[in-house]
Amino acid sequence: MTWLQILVLALVQGITEFLPISSSAHLILVPVLLGWQDQGLAFDVAVHVGSLIAVVGYFWRDVWSVSQGTLGWLGGRGMNPDARLGLLVVLGTIPAGLAGLLFNDPIELYLRSPLVIAATTIGFGLLLWWADTRRGARTVEHMTWRDGLWIGVAQALALIPGTSRSGITMTAALMLGMQREAAARFSFLLAIPLIVLAGGLKTLELLSLDGPVDWAAIAGGTVLSAISAYACIHLFLGAINRMGFAPFVAYRLVLGILLLVLFLV
Repeated sequence: MTWLQILVLALVQGITEFLPISSSAHLILVPVLLGWQDQGLAFDVAVHVGSLIAVVGYFWRDVWSVSQGTLGWLGGRGMNPDARLGLLVVLGTIPAGLAGLLFNDPIELYLRSPLVIAATTIGFGLLLWWADTRRGARTVEHMTWRDGLWIGVAQALALIPGTSRSGITMTAALMLGMQREAAARFSFLLAIPLIVLAGGLKTLELLSLDGPVDWAAIAGGTVLSAISAYACIHLFLGAINRMGFAPFVAYRLVLGILLLVLFLV
């Protein structure tokens, strides 16, 4: 990989991981559209680690309090708001974890195509627009166990390229009557265990492969992805209540139509 590829792909991952526009789709499409060789598994692991560093760093107070509350509950100190949020995150992670174990290989084999990405980009973009019109005033503190499970089931759909993990979880949260910022916050917290699980599986795959590893590319991709993802989370949370999801829906529609033109016409 050249440093231009490292820069572009790390920024693409960092910016798109937490926006409702699908990071996996962009990591597939950018090399295809620019005529680059696929970046490989090692680099994908590196940029996802960067995203993990960013979200844990940004929400470190939440992560710390939720961890302490959950450990306290496990130690018999009773349920508390932090423990409850931690258990909601765990509950929301289970469906996607099971779906990943069962369907990851066929999805990787049959659904990593520009036309699939075009269809999911447009379809789930329109669903996000509709869900935003149904948003309510509920916050994370108002979430029920049923809410956590439904958002988790929705997150499992993000295994399909072009769906967007953050997009589909925010869509589900908005449909359940949550505020925009609350939907985004829970979506970002929900990303932490899933990125850990997905990164762990990819790391195991990587360790089973033979061949040299470009550690400079790995380090550069991790750092650039972490910086761009952190900035993206900060800017997104600061602007989401003002601008809503319309700009992301418009982007998804334009991207989907462009892909249909490029690969069907």
